[in-house]
Amino acid sequence: MNRDLSVGHMTRDLSVSRRFVTASALLGSAALLFGAGGPAHAGARATAVAPVADDVVLRLPAPTGRHLVGCRSVHLVDTSRPDPLTPAFPVRELMLTVFYPARDVTGLARAPQLPPLAAGLFGQIAPWGPLQVPAAGVAWGATLSHSYAGAAVLPGRRPVLVYSPGGGDPRGWGTCLAEDLASHGAVVVAVDHPGDAAAVEFPDVTPYRPDPVRPTVLRGDPRDRPALWRTLIDTRIADLHFVLDRLRHASALPLPDGLARVLDLRRVGVYGHSAGGSAVSQVLFENRLVRAAVNLEGYLDHPPTGPGGPGGAGAPFPIVSAGTDRPVLLLGSEEFDRRRELDRSWSALAARSPRWVRSGRIPHAGHWVFTDFAAALPQLQAAGLMTAEQRNAVIGPVGPDVSVPEVRRTVRRFFTRHLAAP
Repeated sequence: MNRDLSVGHMTRDLSVSRRFVTASALLGSAALLFGAGGPAHAGARATAVAPVADDVVLRLPAPTGRHLVGCRSVHLVDTSRPDPLTPAFPVRELMLTVFYPARDVTGLARAPQLPPLAAGLFGQIAPWGPLQVPAAGVAWGATLSHSYAGAAVLPGRRPVLVYSPGGGDPRGWGTCLAEDLASHGAVVVAVDHPGDAAAVEFPDVTPYRPDPVRPTVLRGDPRDRPALWRTLIDTRIADLHFVLDRLRHASALPLPDGLARVLDLRRVGVYGHSAGGSAVSQVLFENRLVRAAVNLEGYLDHPPTGPGGPGGAGAPFPIVSAGTDRPVLLLGSEEFDRRRELDRSWSALAARSPRWVRSGRIPHAGHWVFTDFAAALPQLQAAGLMTAEQRNAVIGPVGPDVSVPEVRRTVRRFFTRHLAAP
């Protein structure tokens, strides 16, 4: 079978490696929507941090497809709504990275995983969150992607995949999977959700936003604050609808020459991690442009607001109540500590829509195994900057030589099957 996402054959089944992912096994592991908390970012301002000579420079796995990969950052402004997380902002701003198959990269440099100012602020914020990364010793801004900014576009007709990262995570921490999908023929649009993501860097300042980098407003796990959690998810859903609408008018976007013409909007998929997985599932339900969704360990219900507190039953998302008529992959990790809470809503969706829902889990893996942390944290452990216990709490004991290829293959095969050319 041709594994390029630009071609393929439609199927209603999911075929994945039985060694690591069990199809139809309903997952258990809670998708914690952690924001970065703690005093480090109470008044933090972004500065580009020059690496110290002995700082560790993290390396990302190379894409496995036959195409070179180009990228372009895009700034969008939704003037129809104020910012839900900072109401003093009269509009909602978004930052995207578009990854795409490239024709030529001669003379171009590899783009950074994180933009420099955002990387500096991330380094200040992240040690206070659940990732257990060190406060010093890492050159966060020195990690390179395998994409080339502004590279010439490879002609063709390409499926479009929109990615929403986990709560508190910048879009750059989904680079490894996004680049791999692009190397196999897709155009991938990674979306930052400002105010939610740890740090989002904009191209300029505004009267209402005097700093080019916007830090997160989150403190702790928003799942423990039901009203905030609902606002975060509703905001993400609105963000994604806005991005999808703008893609309908891609010729008006500041994209590389020719990229708007390769977008095949008959073949649109969405995927997301944690809070992003929650949001993309509901976007599939609401938006007929979307043909398939991959939820990487995101809840499909709201936290309870009444007696019982965290872990109790909350209101299910409409996709759970009504079911889905398009393919959904629910993919999680084996070693999450709120497994029963996640399984409640996932089981309900699978029972209501057995024809369309497939689910599985990555053994020996933790929640952030679906992100670039799967490759990064073992490097920090090898450098003596985190313990095995700390690493395992975030991504599990599974090695990147196992987890990274498995996540890539599973997501790619699902979209190849369900976004085949008509």
